[in-house]
Amino acid sequence: MTSGMGIPAACAAALIALIAAPSVLHAQDYPTRPVNVVVPFPAGGPSDVVARIVTEQMGKTLGQPLVIENVGGAGGVIGSGRVAAASPDGYTLLAGSMGSHVAAPVLTPGIRYSPGDFVPIGPTAHSPAVIVARKNFPAKDFREFVADVKEQGNGFKQAHGGIGASSHMACLLFNTEVGAKPTAVAYRGTGPAMNDLIGGHVDYFCEQSVSVTEQVKAGAIKAYAVSANERLASLPDVPTAKEMGVNYVMSIWAGIFAPKGTPAPVVAKLADALDKALDDPTVRLRINTLGGSIPGKAERTPAAFEAYVKGEIARWEPVLKAAAAEQPK
Repeated sequence: MTSGMGIPAACAAALIALIAAPSVLHAQDYPTRPVNVVVPFPAGGPSDVVARIVTEQMGKTLGQPLVIENVGGAGGVIGSGRVAAASPDGYTLLAGSMGSHVAAPVLTPGIRYSPGDFVPIGPTAHSPAVIVARKNFPAKDFREFVADVKEQGNGFKQAHGGIGASSHMACLLFNTEVGAKPTAVAYRGTGPAMNDLIGGHVDYFCEQSVSVTEQVKAGAIKAYAVSANERLASLPDVPTAKEMGVNYVMSIWAGIFAPKGTPAPVVAKLADALDKALDDPTVRLRINTLGGSIPGKAERTPAAFEAYVKGEIARWEPVLKAAAAEQPK
């Protein structure tokens, strides 16, 4: 039997197999060199901390190191844009977050990427926000804190890690809920913002528990409330905003993404390595100790994570637009 072009069917099949072989071999051999993971924020922030914990373990499964590159600025937009434009070969990944994929596309003017420019690998952690302040902030408890920030208006300086960052999103929602209108101070990431909070140069900050737990325990800053439904085991003395009468509940997530067009077998290999990392007892303990939680098994597949991210975008886009319209930039 011959094909329509007169080529024997066996030869045609062999030709197709030969053409497909490079991608198959690529997936089998991948990775043959270190993998670059862009964290779109400076070192020391929550995205950076979680990414380093998880990718260290992923590298052990993949047999090659996953090397963190911090590319801060514009609330995660610069680093995320770099990954969106990278070659889809599995050697450039993004440690993305709720900020980069949900908030930034709504809150950042002129953004040059969209969530559709990435292939989800899987989630890494969930973390509630914690409302923290400089250690000498006068309020004794959360109720006094809310009263103070409402009364003082723009007399208080509220830090965030850049327009569109998860800390910006968390504070937008908190300020809108309680009717506070502080002077917002934008930084290139959580690390610089935290340094200024510890130094007393700004008054408060709404940031993920994985980023503030150690500083709270050390007494470097004060914690007034968490955005979870229940108190955190890592900060048992800090009440939830809800139990103090403020309907402020949210969970900030992070995950690993690859550029759109990354071969499916490579995505599957990365997802398997991430799944194994999240099952590792040491990884789980380190994230839990910081007040974060590990996504469940059913949440970890690329398809499940993609559906989750789309749902988060649909849920938060109108909320963020309304909150941003009411708050100073």
